[in-house]
Amino acid sequence: MSLLSIDGLTAGYGQMTILRDVDMALDEGEIGVIVGPNGAGKSTMLKAIFGMLTVTGGSITFDGTDITGIRSEKLAGHRIAYVPQENNVFASLTVEENLEMGAYTRRDDVSHVLDHVYEIFPDMKDKRRQPAGELSGGQRQMVAFGRALMIEPKLILLDEPTAGLSPMFMSVIFDRVIAINRTGVTVAMVEQNAKQALAIAHKGFVLAGGQNSYTDTGQNLLDNPEVARSFLGG
Repeated sequence: MSLLSIDGLTAGYGQMTILRDVDMALDEGEIGVIVGPNGAGKSTMLKAIFGMLTVTGGSITFDGTDITGIRSEKLAGHRIAYVPQENNVFASLTVEENLEMGAYTRRDDVSHVLDHVYEIFPDMKDKRRQPAGELSGGQRQMVAFGRALMIEPKLILLDEPTAGLSPMFMSVIFDRVIAINRTGVTVAMVEQNAKQALAIAHKGFVLAGGQNSYTDTGQNLLDNPEVARSFLGG
């Protein structure tokens, strides 16, 4: 049984339908990458999973539980974390305060989780007393990742994690996604840098016009000439 199973999902904003009858499945420990042209519904997909918009058809099952329509504030209890593309850190708080905010729903000692996050992001430990607003875009993205990990998620949803970053930091972010995944966290990621993202993906999902166009392994999608021509610019 898949950790995340999406069947016939139809969703959108109010009366505006963006996704139509979309399917997606991820097994535990996989990296799944959602790619496609602008307006294809990629970010809408993550928001639907995370209970941030109206689902009008289909179902979302996570770890054997139907979570369709469950509001985002309840999903931390299901160990699902979401990192939005923008406004994903508290600029006036220090790095460590940002990380601690990620554990606000927990009542236990999270010092071991903090240590774990610093192992994945060692640069953040050196900057733990620095306000997040003083960091570069790539460093802020790592703080956002770290904050999401404070609930020890089974699934992390990443919306355009490399958007606006330099090529150097883009590579660093993809490396950190791999590092997070290697700790056992399943990843569902939306990315405009499709080639680089599919290169690290166990599964890839190509959306176009709010519907499934292709589903395959990341490598098979990279090797598919029709996908390359229509969606990867080559």
